Amino acid sequence: MKKSELFFALLLVPVDFAMIAVAAVLAYWFRFTPGVLVIKPVLFDFPFNEYLKMVFAVAPFFLLIFAFEGLYSLKTTRSFWREFFKIAFSVTVGFTLIIFAIFLQQDWFSSRFIILTAWGLAIALIAAARYAIGLVQKFLLIYKGYGVHRLVLIGKGGYCNTVCEQFKKNPEFGYKIIAGLDRIDIETLRLIRKGKGIDEIIVCDPNIPMKDLREASDFCNRNRIAFKFVPAILQSVSTNFEIKTLFDEPIIAIKNTPLEGWGKIIKRIFDVIGSAFGIIAASPIMLLAAIAIKLDSRGPIIFKNERVGHIGKFNVLKFRYMKIDQCVGAQNPDHKKALELEKKLIETQSVRKGPLYKIKNDPRKTRVGRIIEALSIDELPQLFNVFWGDMSLVGPRPHQPREVEKYETWQKRTLSIKPGITGLAQISGRSDLNFADEARLDIYYIENWSLRLDIEILFKTFFVLLKKRKNL
Repeated sequence: MKKSELFFALLLVPVDFAMIAVAAVLAYWFRFTPGVLVIKPVLFDFPFNEYLKMVFAVAPFFLLIFAFEGLYSLKTTRSFWREFFKIAFSVTVGFTLIIFAIFLQQDWFSSRFIILTAWGLAIALIAAARYAIGLVQKFLLIYKGYGVHRLVLIGKGGYCNTVCEQFKKNPEFGYKIIAGLDRIDIETLRLIRKGKGIDEIIVCDPNIPMKDLREASDFCNRNRIAFKFVPAILQSVSTNFEIKTLFDEPIIAIKNTPLEGWGKIIKRIFDVIGSAFGIIAASPIMLLAAIAIKLDSRGPIIFKNERVGHIGKFNVLKFRYMKIDQCVGAQNPDHKKALELEKKLIETQSVRKGPLYKIKNDPRKTRVGRIIEALSIDELPQLFNVFWGDMSLVGPRPHQPREVEKYETWQKRTLSIKPGITGLAQISGRSDLNFADEARLDIYYIENWSLRLDIEILFKTFFVLLKKRKNL
């Protein structure tokens, strides 16, 4: 572990403490500003010095919650949004405990205004302070080399090339590749360590013999060098695994998804509540869209589009945004002719490669259809699919049977859970991603599902929807 990483991790502790204190003091000050006093007179008697003592007594408990949430992990770089959600969650837990304590001790301090203001300010100030510290840390890492991990890559082709390219393109990851070897050579490693120093060795070639891996591991243990290697099975099967023991021997257990047992139940409850709320909230928009579609062109308002999900084929509900005689589906009496037209458009105007297609300047869209499809309003009826259990709020997007037929074997892994209205791919590039990247993101989601991840994806989806789609 680098000294700079330890320094910045330790720096976060007093900074968090200071931001909690500042948020509490500012909340108290806001409460006694003339504008607030006019609206809501003060009904409590709690001197500022006593209030400050309480703040300093309570603040360490917040730091303890932060520690349990992993906010003091020793990392060179941190994802701002992931850290922001952890901060918001931890601060909310802390203030919930404070409110509970106030409820039990009714003669203690009581001001909802101060509590709510301090809650909001604490989240904002802690996040802003950590963001500033992160910028400083990244600057020192990229431009001054403080905290850089000197890395030796061993292997050739495939995964090694990917690792090398990613580290070179993203210096903020904190790695500098000082040497690349095709095979494990202990004498060469000794010379590199003596001349340049080595902090970490990664073996990313599945063809390296186990005997050589043991020698490299022993060399790293003796010289306090971090040693990592990717077993061949994990390169082709999964990135989600855990180390267990069987008869006192270590084994690698591949985990498909956390969406089993309680995970599956929790996700379904979340989907039912979320879709019900979504249907109620979006009902005015859906009503206006339905009226506009009906006035604009003949045909059904809702069009059923056959897709493939985790248990086979089902009908996805969408607002119709195409002329009825050019829609591909059973609701169109001239379905075969529409399918032929679509094949021609795919050949001449599709801007996507692989199993999926995306037709640029699609002539089949109606005037209203172009608007609702560009704003993703056409997908709102899928909230009913979620409520009925065909889909989930978050998950891999469902595709048509003829698209699924073109999947490569590894891409069929995306069919192992319920499809979703939105997903990692949709917040990472929408229809601009190639399908291979989309599938990799979906598989990552499957292997790393959590309720928090679902909430993050839904939150980011709202911002993505504000951006204009490309290739339409």
